[in-house]
Amino acid sequence: MASLETAAEHERILREIESTDTNCIGPTLRSVYDGQEHGLFMEKLDARIRNHDREIEKMCNHHFQGFVDSITELLKVRGEAQKLKVSQVTETNGHLQENGKEVKELRQCRVQQRNIATTIDKLTHCLPVLEMYSRLQEQMRAKRYYPALRTLEQLEQTCLPKAGQYRFCSIMAENIPKLRIQIRDTAMSQLRDFLESIRKHSDKIGQTAMKQVHKHPETLWAEKVQLTSQDLVDFSPVYRCLHIYTVLGLRDVFENYYRKQRRKQARLVLQPHSNMHETLEGYRRYFNQIVGFFVVEDHVLHTTQGLVNRAYVEELWELALSKIVAALRTHSSYCDDPDLVLDLKNLIVLFADTLQGYGFPVSQLFDMLLEMREQYGEILLKRWNVTFRQVIDQDNYSPIPVSTEEEYRQYTSQCPFQDPELEKLPFPKKLPFSEFVPKVYCQLKEFIYACLKYSEDLHLSSTEVDDMIRKSTNLLLTRTLSHCLQYAIKKKNVGLAELVQVIINTTHLEQSCHFLEEFISNITNVPPDTVNATKLYGTSTFKDARHAAEAEIYTSLNAKIDQFLQLADYDWMAAVPGGENLAASDYLIDLIAFLKSTFSVFTNLPGKVAQTACMSSCKHISTSLMQLLLDPEVRQISMGALHQLDTDVKECESFARAGPVAGFQGDTLLLAFSDLRQLLDLFTQWDWSTYLADYGKPTCKYLRVNPHTALALLEKMKETSRKNNVFAQFRKTDRDRQKLIDTIIKQLRNLIAQHHT
Repeated sequence: MASLETAAEHERILREIESTDTNCIGPTLRSVYDGQEHGLFMEKLDARIRNHDREIEKMCNHHFQGFVDSITELLKVRGEAQKLKVSQVTETNGHLQENGKEVKELRQCRVQQRNIATTIDKLTHCLPVLEMYSRLQEQMRAKRYYPALRTLEQLEQTCLPKAGQYRFCSIMAENIPKLRIQIRDTAMSQLRDFLESIRKHSDKIGQTAMKQVHKHPETLWAEKVQLTSQDLVDFSPVYRCLHIYTVLGLRDVFENYYRKQRRKQARLVLQPHSNMHETLEGYRRYFNQIVGFFVVEDHVLHTTQGLVNRAYVEELWELALSKIVAALRTHSSYCDDPDLVLDLKNLIVLFADTLQGYGFPVSQLFDMLLEMREQYGEILLKRWNVTFRQVIDQDNYSPIPVSTEEEYRQYTSQCPFQDPELEKLPFPKKLPFSEFVPKVYCQLKEFIYACLKYSEDLHLSSTEVDDMIRKSTNLLLTRTLSHCLQYAIKKKNVGLAELVQVIINTTHLEQSCHFLEEFISNITNVPPDTVNATKLYGTSTFKDARHAAEAEIYTSLNAKIDQFLQLADYDWMAAVPGGENLAASDYLIDLIAFLKSTFSVFTNLPGKVAQTACMSSCKHISTSLMQLLLDPEVRQISMGALHQLDTDVKECESFARAGPVAGFQGDTLLLAFSDLRQLLDLFTQWDWSTYLADYGKPTCKYLRVNPHTALALLEKMKETSRKNNVFAQFRKTDRDRQKLIDTIIKQLRNLIAQHHT
């Protein structure tokens, strides 16, 4: 069964081979080799070939005679053909050649015309490419890179496609990307040069801008500053580079690079030099660079359509403002020269006004200036402290002598002073105060002017300026001048005359505070009675100084009195004097003379001060003499010693009655000695019966005698009496006196005990 199928398959394949085109026989043959029984198929194929060969042979034998006859005919035709070729064909060819010369020439002309037309057409497309490439080379040499990019774009997109596939076109096409990279790199190099240029010229640009605002503060000169910045810096590299990167599709890359580089430059510009605070020029360079930086950015903002935007510039300014304020706070804190601080303030105002003209907010700078105002005030106080000390040290503490009307007007114009009585007096005469008063008053006005200078151009209202000046002046009075006056009062070797003059001076300065208020109102145009206006309470400074000087006078007088009292050398065991009058002690006479001389200087003092000083001195003398009597070191006192002390007290009372200082009514000054007087009268007159009988009554003659004091003194006399009994000649009299003393002592103790109960 299998052999029959194989035979049928072989037969089919043979038929396909016989009927299929030679080019398509491959699949058929593959089926033979893919199948089985190859040998059997080959045998069948050989048999079929032999069969066809026999059929071909039969056909050839059948047509052989006809083929021979055809060959014979052809041989005959060849002979005839040779004859035709030699004669007629040659002749015809000659005629044709002769007649075809014109046609041939015409054909050649037409070919040439066609070639010329083709050449012209090709050249028409190539010449623009060559011309444009030549123009490109010229633009590159001239560094006109933005037009060169436009030329490259036209060459690439229009001209080269029309020119065709020539070798020079392919070379040009290959060079175009390289030229673009060259243009991009060159533009970036020029931008770097530009960035370096504006870094160098920022100082000059800022200086020019600030100068113009300083000269014309009423006008916004930003446009002229921009033109100036163009003169100083060529901005064309920025524009070119921006256009080039835009054309190249790299605008974002360019914008990011530009902003990044400018941020770096901003950080450098905002970094102050370590010694910037030493001179104003250091601050000026710092501000010039910052102004120059932002003038350039503002110019780029308005001329490049988006290279930088307002948000970017404002972000830079916010960063700059915080760093500027921090730097100024740090460096200005080192300054101790008010003139430098004032110049710096003016420079900051100019800096702020310049940048405000470009639309930058500068309120933080003015807030910082108000902070610096406090520092400026402290520096002023330190300077005026030195000035006041110098005035104090140089003052002679003597009334000012004036010899002419001109001199008189000169001094009265320096400080407010009116005294109709003094004006009536002839020259020469003396002003009551010393040089200290006009000098201090002038310095107070100078201080106010200095405060006013700082307040200028800070955009403050008149009320704010007035309030600021008044507060600063109050500080000057209550702190600086007050300390200086205390220094004048407490310094070594200050005498009573100097203290008296200090009181007189401070009295006049206190009276001048009203004029000082008017002076401030005049320069600030704010009436002193304005609601909520700060008042000058510095008058208390002069009152306090005067009171301190008064207290110092009282203390100094008492100290001087103590020096005289230290010379007191009482003989506490002195015998009772005879009929002769006792003389006052030498030390007391000298003391009284000193007081008379001193109080004569007090004539220019306010009456109350002189009276208080005189009363204080008398009380101190009385108290000191009382202490001498009651001194525990003095254990025994004789009646003779009491009589000597009584004489000295009478000398003091005589001094008090003479009225060493005007203004006391009646015997008021004598009251200072009343305690001592009554005690001495009680003992010298031995009026114990009256004392003991009237004690405690308002009308008591010895109302000021304290029983404790009387008891202490009496016990000292008892000791004296006991000692004298050993040598007494009249024993009975002494014994009676001793008994009397003992009795009085006992009664005094009972009196004390009763009142204590």
